[in-house]
Amino acid sequence: MNSNNQKKSIILQNAENTNVSSTFTHLHVHTQYSILDSTADVGKILARAKELDMDALAITDHGSMFGVFDFHTQAKKIGIKPIIGCEFYVADGSRFEKKRAEKSGSNHLILLAKNLQGYQNLCRLCSSGHIEGFHYRPRIDKELLRKYSDGLICLSACLDGEIPRLLKAKKYAKAEKAIQEFLDIFGNDFYLEIQNHGLDEQKRVNPLLANLAKKYNIKLVASNDVHFVNKNDFAAHQILVCLNTEKKLGEQTALNYTGEEFLKSHDEMSILFADYPEAVVNTREIVEKIENFEIKRDVVLPKFPLPEGFGSEMEYLRSLTMAGAKERWGDPISKEVLERLNFELNTIEKMGFQAYFLMVWDIIRSAHEMEVLTSPGRGSTAGSAVCYALKITNIDPIKYNLLFERFLNPDRISLPDIDIDFDDEVLEKVIQYVVEKYGEERVAQIVTFGRMSPRNAIKDVARVLDLPLEESNRLVSLLPERWNATFETAFKESADLLKEKDSSNDLIRKTLQYAVELDGSIRNFGVHACGIIISSEDLKDIVPISVAKWSDMPMVQFEGKIVEDAGLLKLDFLGLSSLNIIKNTLKNIKLRHQIDIDIEDIPLDDKKIYELFANAETASIFQFESDGMRKWLTLLKPTRFEDLIAMTALYRPEGMGIIPKFIKHKHNQEKINSDLEANEEILKETYGIMIYQEQKMVLSPESDWRMASSFLYNKSHAACYTLIGYQMAYLKANYPDEFYDAII
Repeated sequence: MNSNNQKKSIILQNAENTNVSSTFTHLHVHTQYSILDSTADVGKILARAKELDMDALAITDHGSMFGVFDFHTQAKKIGIKPIIGCEFYVADGSRFEKKRAEKSGSNHLILLAKNLQGYQNLCRLCSSGHIEGFHYRPRIDKELLRKYSDGLICLSACLDGEIPRLLKAKKYAKAEKAIQEFLDIFGNDFYLEIQNHGLDEQKRVNPLLANLAKKYNIKLVASNDVHFVNKNDFAAHQILVCLNTEKKLGEQTALNYTGEEFLKSHDEMSILFADYPEAVVNTREIVEKIENFEIKRDVVLPKFPLPEGFGSEMEYLRSLTMAGAKERWGDPISKEVLERLNFELNTIEKMGFQAYFLMVWDIIRSAHEMEVLTSPGRGSTAGSAVCYALKITNIDPIKYNLLFERFLNPDRISLPDIDIDFDDEVLEKVIQYVVEKYGEERVAQIVTFGRMSPRNAIKDVARVLDLPLEESNRLVSLLPERWNATFETAFKESADLLKEKDSSNDLIRKTLQYAVELDGSIRNFGVHACGIIISSEDLKDIVPISVAKWSDMPMVQFEGKIVEDAGLLKLDFLGLSSLNIIKNTLKNIKLRHQIDIDIEDIPLDDKKIYELFANAETASIFQFESDGMRKWLTLLKPTRFEDLIAMTALYRPEGMGIIPKFIKHKHNQEKINSDLEANEEILKETYGIMIYQEQKMVLSPESDWRMASSFLYNKSHAACYTLIGYQMAYLKANYPDEFYDAII
């Protein structure tokens, strides 16, 4: 037996005799959030770590923390200790120096959070790298490292780290000076990192690092710079790298991999570092240094500034609500309305959301003062009488039997979701108001990620493999036309596509193989179209912030579905072009006829308008312009606003089958179920047919609207969007020239 085999035998024997299956921990790991430089899906790499009996795993994506919340959440669910980190780019000098024309003016550095303080400092460093130091890539500097080193563990990184680069260049004195700097900043939390992917440079640098570790009493740690989960994922990873570098497969890229950068087992790492066994064991020391801390937190709402004379946010909200109620329902306020308002206000106070309602009220009020048109409401918000009193919404929930509990339920403690539609021509004015009100360091947009679909994956892989364009287009044409079709369903539905998996053309087979493997991979990132974050404190202190080339406003590095769990308040500001048409029509009327029309105060029982709907003259009318809807309108012949609300709710794939029955019931062409007598008040407006989730909630108070039948719809949302359509129809019927000019 040769010496290498003897070493392997001894290592494996030791592994059997001691509980070391989880001794080694991967501390340098890239996921798909290292965009176009890793194929490792968060869930899959965690599952593989679990298979390998590892009890901890790090995430260290390049320059950003896009995936840390998702990683942290999934890791804890399966009993793996999440280690939150980042592979930073450290500028050679100051992060503010951006004179270099090349990308190489920065060094890699691994930082891991020991505790919550360390996590917060990671966020600050990552945010500063994007906001202050971005030059080709986000960069920090040693000034920031000194300022935010508390709670952090530092690893010297790969061959692109400062110390390995200096050693490669034989600048030994400078390498030692760099070591002394890092020791001064991080003390015993600084480690020298060694890797072994079979590269000659690693074989030359690793002994030098080991000698320096002894000289300065620094511990070595082994890592594998993981970029894909399994060894056989390497080919797909190469495709991804080619997409990143805009190369064809086989062409030289700036990113060189050997195929060894996968999630290796403890035994594989022990054999790989047989000459440095302490480097494997020392990863355990780092794991034990890391505390179990939580990054999920409750949303902390910003304090709303109160005018003089009010001692609390709740007192101010009650005052505004009662004043608004007198405008809406008259003075004195009726007992029915007062009871409803008090119930809602008590619920809001109990749940601690008074600041939230004041913030939304203030934004809507300010928009109206700037002559920005807003919608009557959106989603379940219209179920709130408080929102109606505050003029956040403009449809009477009591008159139209809209439920507050569909909007805010004291049994489910979660933030209300008040989405706001604005005319999109001046949406930026509203956002600017919010920034000025709360401070630019507390307001941000939200990141979104573009992921490869089967269609895009085929095109991308074909381009890298140099498959002829006509063949690529032919493969794409075999996919189902549905935008959300997966490869799994595509192969079931398209026999021709399935045959191509066994094509005699090697390039076609490989194109499909790698496209399947890369399907769902993160391709790029962008900005959420409507989400705005408003924080009670500087965002950089609690979450990582990034920037986009096309926007001056920073963005949170977590997706919209995550931000609330990260303690952030999200508001959706949506631009709606139909509101532009209404606004411009009103301007045209004023200009030509010197008439000021209050679109929020038009009659909802105008026979002329219902004739327009019954005759299907609804081209360019929001919610009612499609050919299918117009066909049903001619059969329904709506005569009241409730008929239109029902059509808005039913004209969906899930509700379309109910429309014929609804029409027959309206015109007494079919007998209404005898159950109507018992539920007459609830089902009368929909002719004995249950259409709305709110109806289900009233008939079965213990039911959860989320468990309602698939065709049941949110009446509040349907009512709001129906009102927009009705307003447009009113303008079209009475001022057609001005209406069409606004469209043009």
